[in-house]
Amino acid sequence: MTTIKTLLMSAALGAAAAGTAQAHATFAEQSVKADSYAVISLQVPHGCGGKSTNEVRIELPEGFVFAKPQPKPGWDLEIIQGEYQNSYDNHGTTVTSGPVEVRWKGGDLADEYYDTFVVRGKVSGIEGGTVLAFPSTQLCGSDARVAWTEVAAPGTDPHSLESPAPTVTVVAQEATGHDAMHGGHDQAAVAGASGAGDLELEGAYARAMLPGQPVGGGFVTIKNTGDEDDRLVSVSSPAAGAVELHEMAMQGEVMKMRKLDGGIPVPAGETVELKAGGLHMMFMQVKTPFAEGDAVPVTLTFEKAGDIELTLPVTSAAPGGHSHN
Repeated sequence: MTTIKTLLMSAALGAAAAGTAQAHATFAEQSVKADSYAVISLQVPHGCGGKSTNEVRIELPEGFVFAKPQPKPGWDLEIIQGEYQNSYDNHGTTVTSGPVEVRWKGGDLADEYYDTFVVRGKVSGIEGGTVLAFPSTQLCGSDARVAWTEVAAPGTDPHSLESPAPTVTVVAQEATGHDAMHGGHDQAAVAGASGAGDLELEGAYARAMLPGQPVGGGFVTIKNTGDEDDRLVSVSSPAAGAVELHEMAMQGEVMKMRKLDGGIPVPAGETVELKAGGLHMMFMQVKTPFAEGDAVPVTLTFEKAGDIELTLPVTSAAPGGHSHN
């Protein structure tokens, strides 16, 4: 596999100060579907005993393969490659090595702030009911370190551990064949039986909402690596009463927005970018305004690939963003 070079990223995970009981590092998602792609969001509740977080290291367990961390501004991203214990199929190619650890370096996440970071990967060869642990280490300067690396032995309650590694539980697939092809709320995040593995989603984020702003925007890049056209037909989120697909476009000398009732085509072999000032997701009737550092769960429904679940980290409300009146 090609080694991924250093990128910019902003992220950190929560940890406890030495000798002080604090919130554990955890994932926003409680579970992932077996033999499916999944996006997991590690939560960052605080720093190390009052010190800012400068580096985060996440070990990826066997069975969480083809990992792609989501970059954020302000941090250097290093992906450590290694050998897998088993071999895995990646669209017909047998893969025996890949990302085994991710390190976010050189950042500065103050103790009083909260943040999340996102990693996408495939859960492969893991039975339902298995708990996947992601040993994680938080570094705060040259003299402070907290390691969330304890993995519970079979039959041991993880809550009994002093520094438990963040975990997600693998649940069995519930939809295959025709059902997986055409969606359904119980199907996997990316249903392999539907050919949804041909869709690669990356760079997802939502923008923080300004005071009094009634709606929020969401963005993602969708790459169709297959030989069959697909279409993003709808988006839903528990954080909003409704989510619509919109497009900003120039009409003469005026920038106007229109709702895309027919969805967004994703042609075979092409990449479609949902970005500010163009195609985007519009969150309506938002229950709690999005704030920087939050994470917004969404389900994207495709015509052929079915449902794909994502978590959108919320970034700052940068100047130039569109708004609705």
